Amino acid sequence: MDMLTALADAFAPQDRSLPLMLERQARRFGDRLLFAAGEVRWSYAEALRQAQAYGAALRAAGVGAGDRVALLCSNRAEFMQIFLGCAWIGAVTVPINTASRGAQLRHILTNSGARLLVTEGEGLQAVQALEGLDAGRLPLEAIWLVGAEPAAGADPRCTAFPTAQPEACTPAAPVRPGDTLAILYTSGTTGLSKGVCCPHAQFFWWGAHSGMLLGLGEGEVLLTTLPLFHTNAMNAFFQALLSGSTLVVEKRFSASAFWASLARHQATVTYVLGAMVPILLSKPATPQDRAHRVRIALAPGVPPQFHSEFSERFGLQLLDGYGSTETNFVIGAELPEQRPGTMGKLRPGFEARVVDGEDNEVPRGQPGELLLRASEPFAFASGYFGMADKTVEAWRNLWFHTGDRVVCDQDGYFSFMDRLKDAIRRRGENISSYEVEQVLLSHPAIEVAAVFPVKSEMAEDEAMAAIVLREGAQLDETELMRFCETRMAYFAVPRYVEYLAQLPATENGKVQKFKLRERGVTERTWDREAAGYKLAR
Repeated sequence: MDMLTALADAFAPQDRSLPLMLERQARRFGDRLLFAAGEVRWSYAEALRQAQAYGAALRAAGVGAGDRVALLCSNRAEFMQIFLGCAWIGAVTVPINTASRGAQLRHILTNSGARLLVTEGEGLQAVQALEGLDAGRLPLEAIWLVGAEPAAGADPRCTAFPTAQPEACTPAAPVRPGDTLAILYTSGTTGLSKGVCCPHAQFFWWGAHSGMLLGLGEGEVLLTTLPLFHTNAMNAFFQALLSGSTLVVEKRFSASAFWASLARHQATVTYVLGAMVPILLSKPATPQDRAHRVRIALAPGVPPQFHSEFSERFGLQLLDGYGSTETNFVIGAELPEQRPGTMGKLRPGFEARVVDGEDNEVPRGQPGELLLRASEPFAFASGYFGMADKTVEAWRNLWFHTGDRVVCDQDGYFSFMDRLKDAIRRRGENISSYEVEQVLLSHPAIEVAAVFPVKSEMAEDEAMAAIVLREGAQLDETELMRFCETRMAYFAVPRYVEYLAQLPATENGKVQKFKLRERGVTERTWDREAAGYKLAR
């Protein structure tokens, strides 16, 4: 019996909520290590107690079922304490990218209607800066500060992160598999970031399908350096939970420390994104390259030319595949069935179509937009929070429209071509061109701006801005960088800038970004890295 079938049999449809998954696995695995972050180590039984204790703490703070709790926190135990506690009482976690600033952060906090914010010091400063500019606009009623005591005279809503007492437990809420577990904000393509409503059962299927393709067995050690506020690392927790394994969470990715960390924790599975592979390959070879036990890495989006070189040098295999925050691990193949340059085949329990602009299916071998749907209840996201129009648009004709252009060959293998959506992906982060453009347009010297992706040396995208200045205005590029740094996440600041007399546009004035992408970087383009400008982080 394969892992997918075994899990589907072990967890009846009504049992695919996080509280019931935790209870069952705690009974089964007890003192086996489930989660480690820094000095914190929780067994399966202790993780259940953390959920119960922090569920009680949240309830004592007035948080109830369906309430949203914003979580602006790096990879540390407090992140998981809130995530588990919210799940236990039926509340909804809203993980936020720790680099979020300005309009994007305001939008997430306002759109989600979060009553409580749990944040580290830098996040608190970012929120205070927002409220200083426009006091009273945010819905926050309370703030828990992680890792420090609030300063004297601090915001009266702000208190130190509570130390929950294990004996102060609370019973689990009657959470259903279709209830929302988390709202994950994914960068908008033609508008504001959208909050993806992810139900409990969606994470069950993420863990099951990922675990199946990774070949997980009991007692493995999964190590991630990716941020917990993203789908990838969050799903790794469910892979560990469902397989009886351990998840080790490191603070961040460091190319110089990556292999030593894997060896120290005796990891057997890890996770890399497209840009991480060429970065690791660019480092000088050392004995640490193979001084580890890792046999496989989940590696979506790694260009095929890097697979064999990476495997030969570091002694582990790379597993490709396709999924998104709104969907699941829908396309993939186990290692013996993988084909370089393809994402794999459709996984059981999902349906796919490749269509033209009118949702008509195209013949095999012809590119089109990838449409998806799930056979199992709540295996996909349920929509975009507070954005009914965007939900209807994305799920029109009862299929989820990915916005990704793919080809499916005669053998059923899918290959990624490009994105139809106007989004930029840099170092594993999604960047909304719309949100960057809004920051640029707020500068008094800028008349028109268009932001679009250009290819980088690291196999992913870099953001480029084409700008038309107001008549008579001048704007030095370094001054523009300083302006951007305080108003957006560091990874969203455009690397390339070019001032133009006008932007290519249609008759009705819509900027033709495809022409700008085709034009790309020119001899007149200013390159932040070539100029030696270092962004503050």
